[in-house]
Amino acid sequence: MATVERQEVRAEAKWVRLSPRKARLVAEHIRGRSVPEARTVLAFTPRAAAREIEKVLRSAVANAEANHGLLGDELLVSAAYVDEGPTMKRWRARARGRVARIHKPTCHITVKLAEDPRAKPKAEAKPKPKAKPKRRPATKKKETTS
Repeated sequence: MATVERQEVRAEAKWVRLSPRKARLVAEHIRGRSVPEARTVLAFTPRAAAREIEKVLRSAVANAEANHGLLGDELLVSAAYVDEGPTMKRWRARARGRVARIHKPTCHITVKLAEDPRAKPKAEAKPKPKAKPKRRPATKKKETTS
C-alpha cells in the first residue's frame, strides 16, 4: 500500500525573550486547529506569548504560499511547540554587598503547517447565468385633468 506524502511547512522564531513555560500555554491552544481558527484564537488571547506565536504562524503561512503554492486558509496547524533557549544571567546589587541573581529566559517557537485533509479541493465550476428578476408589467397611470 502506498503512503500519501503530506507536505509540511514550518517556521521558527529563535531566542524570543519569553518564558518557555508561559509560551507553551498559548501554543497548546492552536495545535490541531485550522489556520483561520488559530488566528482568531491568538487574536483574542490576552497573553504576550500570543503576539509572538501569531508572528510565527503568519511566517509559516507566508512560507507555504510563497514557496509551496499552498492556500493559507486551507492549512492545519499540525504541530506547535516551544523549546527552551539559553537563559541570560544578570545580577543586581543588594544590601550588605550581596547580589541577587536575575534569570532572563528565552525560547524557540516552532509552528508546522500541513494540508488539511478535511478541506475538499474546489473544482472549477462553471458560473451559472443569472436569471433576470421577474417584473410586473408596467401599468399606465391615468392622468387627471383639473
